[in-house]
Amino acid sequence: MSSISILGEAQLRTLVPLDLAAIEQVEAAFRSLATEAVAMPPVLRLDIPEYAGEVDVKTAYLPRFESFAIKVSPGFFNNPTLGLPSLNGLMLVLSARTGLTEAVLLDNGYLTAVRTAAAGAVAARWLSKRNATRVAVIGAGEQARLQLKALMLVRDIEHVTVWARDPNRAARFAQDIKGVRCEVADSVNHALKHADIAVTTTPGSEPLIRAHDLHPGLHITAMGSDAEHKNELAPAVFKAARYICDRLQQTRVLGELHHAIDAGVVAADATFAELGQVIAGQATGRASDADVTICDLTGTGAQDTAIAALAIARAREAGAGTIFNNDVTL
Repeated sequence: MSSISILGEAQLRTLVPLDLAAIEQVEAAFRSLATEAVAMPPVLRLDIPEYAGEVDVKTAYLPRFESFAIKVSPGFFNNPTLGLPSLNGLMLVLSARTGLTEAVLLDNGYLTAVRTAAAGAVAARWLSKRNATRVAVIGAGEQARLQLKALMLVRDIEHVTVWARDPNRAARFAQDIKGVRCEVADSVNHALKHADIAVTTTPGSEPLIRAHDLHPGLHITAMGSDAEHKNELAPAVFKAARYICDRLQQTRVLGELHHAIDAGVVAADATFAELGQVIAGQATGRASDADVTICDLTGTGAQDTAIAALAIARAREAGAGTIFNNDVTL
């Protein structure tokens, strides 16, 4: 008899809040990418343009976990007109020893949102100035809010500037932020002008940050470019900043690096440090407070397996979830 735990979004929100433990779990996953024999295949992607839909499938095996996750992450961007959320998804958790299904996490994309925000906090922890207090948020959706929440767990943020294509959404974002001063910028340049940290969180396909927006000491976490057509940083930015990524083989295809290579600004075979290598002490991140740093986050299967492992561990501790007994035929 094979027992499968089934957990829904409400349970997973209780079990896996966006907290320091989640950030530490994701940070450890980045370190594993640099120090362990992680198996992580390229992202499987399906586009359904007639419905403004895209589906990513990510997975990874990390030797320190007894199971691994396969995450299916749809994004259908016309859904709000139907009264439906744009993002959805689920994770399947399988035994790394037997391949049997151990759990189905029907999170509707929640765990992806948490691990993505946690990754932004990890990037800022390792690459921004330690005394960073001012942040610019580019975009005003759910991930923008979560990125700021996670960032405030690792840096003492005192001031936030938000810019979004829709000024009304930016205004709502500013009104909703509690405990820190938040103002709306009328341009990306205005938002970044005095920022120590900038986080880009849009699904845009045209560059938002250009070389003239940079200044000494700035750190940029770019997490919106997770598909070939998405782009938030102008290629010229690469000439003026120290570039770090989550996984080089991915950012050459999906990330901001992909666009810099296509523009001829960066050689196709250029090598850059990965965030896990910085965490493990194998590569240099920020060398001085005057550096401009970029962390290109496209999202990895290692993060998905790590956050799923945290969810499963907490579910077992709490006795949470519905058990489905699935007969195994021998």
